[in-house]
Amino acid sequence: GDVVILLGGRTGRDGIGGATGSSKSHNLKSLDTMASEVQKGNAPEERKLQRLFRDGEVTRLIKRCNDFGAGGVSVAIGELADGLSIDLDAVRKKYDGLDGTELAISESQERMAVVVGPEDVDAFLAAAQRENLEAYPVATVTQEPRMVMTWRGQVVADLSRAFLNTNGAVKHASVSVPARPDGVAQPKAPTLREMAASLKSASRRGLTERFDGSIGAGSVLMPFGGKSQRTPAQAMAALFPVLPGQETDQASVMAWGCDPDQLSADPYSGAHSAVYTSVAKLVAAGADYKTAYLTLQEFFEKLRTEPERWGKPFAALLGALDAQLELGAAAIGGKDSMSGSFLDLDVPPTVISFAIAPVKAGEVLSPEFKEAGHPVYLFHGEGPEGQKAAWEEFHALHKAGKVKAAWAVENGAAEAVMNMAFGNSIGFAADSKAGAPWYASRPGALVAELTGDVELTHGGKLGVTTAEPVVAIGRDSAPIDELLSLSEGVLEDVYPTRAGTSGAVKAISWDKRSPAVRKHKVAHPKVVIPVFPGTNCEYDSARACLRAGLEPEILVVRNLTAADLEESALALEKAIRKAQILFLPGGFSGGDEPDGSAKFICSFLRNPRLTDAVHDLLKKRDGLMLGICNGFQALIKLGLVPYGEIRDMDDKCPTLTYNTIGRHQSRYVTTRVASVQSPWMLKSSVGDLHTIPVSHGEGRFVAPRAEVKRLIAAGQIATQYVDADGKPSMDIDANPNGSLEAIEGIFSPDGRVFGKMGHSERRGPYVGVNIPGDKHQPLFESGAEYFR
Repeated sequence: GDVVILLGGRTGRDGIGGATGSSKSHNLKSLDTMASEVQKGNAPEERKLQRLFRDGEVTRLIKRCNDFGAGGVSVAIGELADGLSIDLDAVRKKYDGLDGTELAISESQERMAVVVGPEDVDAFLAAAQRENLEAYPVATVTQEPRMVMTWRGQVVADLSRAFLNTNGAVKHASVSVPARPDGVAQPKAPTLREMAASLKSASRRGLTERFDGSIGAGSVLMPFGGKSQRTPAQAMAALFPVLPGQETDQASVMAWGCDPDQLSADPYSGAHSAVYTSVAKLVAAGADYKTAYLTLQEFFEKLRTEPERWGKPFAALLGALDAQLELGAAAIGGKDSMSGSFLDLDVPPTVISFAIAPVKAGEVLSPEFKEAGHPVYLFHGEGPEGQKAAWEEFHALHKAGKVKAAWAVENGAAEAVMNMAFGNSIGFAADSKAGAPWYASRPGALVAELTGDVELTHGGKLGVTTAEPVVAIGRDSAPIDELLSLSEGVLEDVYPTRAGTSGAVKAISWDKRSPAVRKHKVAHPKVVIPVFPGTNCEYDSARACLRAGLEPEILVVRNLTAADLEESALALEKAIRKAQILFLPGGFSGGDEPDGSAKFICSFLRNPRLTDAVHDLLKKRDGLMLGICNGFQALIKLGLVPYGEIRDMDDKCPTLTYNTIGRHQSRYVTTRVASVQSPWMLKSSVGDLHTIPVSHGEGRFVAPRAEVKRLIAAGQIATQYVDADGKPSMDIDANPNGSLEAIEGIFSPDGRVFGKMGHSERRGPYVGVNIPGDKHQPLFESGAEYFR
């Protein structure tokens, strides 16, 4: 009698055969014959699902839930109960023409199947509708243990659960595992410069910055840390995602381990080391290894019927299992593919161990050296028990507050100290008595900067941090900036980090305050935050408002039907007319289609009723508007900045366009307050510097030179991107998108409307702890002060 509801994206042919396709050998015809097996992602739809599942009242209605993956409806719904009656005609389609088989096995993404009681169906459907999600019943749970599918009035599948539970015919394979090598020949130890210029030690910054590292204001560690943002974090540390009005210091850390060279030489030891390395990275980030769980991802060549090929995953499985038993670390998930062959090319044996553990956010460690003059130690023990004891010794020192930074050794202690030196340009000098094999792989070992000398049972002193920006190991030494240049140069042609010019820009300073005044005081100003398809910063924005004493109202704009759109427009108009502030948050409205930043927001707000409500807010009720990132793109394309009203725009007007580097940029920048001619700057002064995350692909401010000069002369340039010395610059390290005059934000003429690219709302006591600087830009506090 329970009901299965399908919600999210519609079903299409994409992904049909995807699961079996991932286990096929590929050839030159694959692009033509197998392209349809690849599912199409839909990030805005996924965001809606995330929002729905954050609602505790909704999730408590759900008895069981499955994400759609391999096998589509047949598996995602077929696994939910022993007995099921599935109506394939109820499954909504992206387009006509799908037959029953295609509806049953399509792996189209961003769909979920949930089981609810019949009495809860209406409540669940209503909740999904509020989140702009399609949701509808497709199946019922039956007493008889059979999975029955019908299509166009005919039964197209009728299978007993007993048969399904057999997992099909029993299969056997012969496995041949060669004797393990006594030892792998070690290559000649590289110099520091050779190591920095190797692919293994190369910086991945140009790849990492393509992904939003600060989304959700929950990243305890950014992917790269230190004042130069050059020391890579070895673990992802993220706060638990709680709703606005709630605070938490509970975080999780996640890390991975995989050495393809070692796995190729000996799959057993490679997989064993992968587990140890992944757990060691958690320990280096401040977690207790005893709380770690694993998920293992495997990728091997097509095994065919060759025992030698089967022997590789078999040996790797044993290596990973032995490591798990030694550490007491259970694997709670995983994914495998035995199809990594293309013609006569095979992937190397691959086992990636992902480890995850809980940790208090205030206890998270970052790897960049913090201060000169600190001793640096290697923590390492012989055998499983010795290594665990070394971790426990390290963790005790960390809990006592004596550890400043730590790195889990992968490619030797030399690589560890080099990477730890990059972030803050703090050097390292090796102790002449240190007997560490500087360039050897030591899975599980840790290098740590301590506050003072200690006596270790498992490990010893390596050296000391230095004010001189040089890494020195015996006779081998090199300046940090040279090693960094070599490391970043390896992948520069593949994942660039440099683009544009690097000239200086004149600092803009306008210290006249805004003439805008509020006629009537409001103790608790209301802020309306519309959520468009693709918006992903509404929770961060609401939390920033609450901290400042503002009352946020999140309003979801629904566009599944014309009626939904009309109702949303009426609701937003009503909300704007009751509010004092309209805040357009960041995200990727409309899926951020090419050259389409904020198109949907703009077309929506040009609705005459909404345009009138916005003008009434700004011109008659002394209200304010703020737009950040995608919201800034909407403000500038509407004309609200720099002109203070919604109007037609032309090629003589400012706009935002693609970053000069031609890709997404996600990292922290420093911005300088250039003008205080706005209520949003009541608590700021000209020259104030703030360290703020950016995350955008189209953030470059451009305008005719005459218009830029006019904005400068009118005090409408709000903020500029600056370098480490606080000077505006065109260099990409300071100016991530190549904006003219290093402009980061602009005002309307009276300052009531403020648009900016940097995510000032993405902050908190545990956010971005590996990035130094003042992260609190008091925009929201200023907005609240204006109304008081």
